Amino acid sequence: MSVRVSVAVAWPARQEVIDLELPEGSTVADAIAALDARFPGAGLAQMRPGIWSRPCAAGRRLRDGDRVELYRPLVADAKQMRRARVRAKR
Repeated sequence: MSVRVSVAVAWPARQEVIDLELPEGSTVADAIAALDARFPGAGLAQMRPGIWSRPCAAGRRLRDGDRVELYRPLVADAKQMRRARVRAKR
């Protein structure tokens, strides 16, 4: 048996959604490892993973139809930016 999942990776200039077919019992880490050959040196293993917009551990087992998402680190915290704008207006 196999599991069909999609992996979404967003870079500043573009977004990729790649469909994968992995052996049953595969984990999020296995899906990320399958993409390492396609994007060498991209640092995918350092990105935080999630499934359907919910953060998860790399050891989580995948189910058929899951959408694995890889999140880049935030450049700026939204709360801090909002506070800075308020301070600037005063």
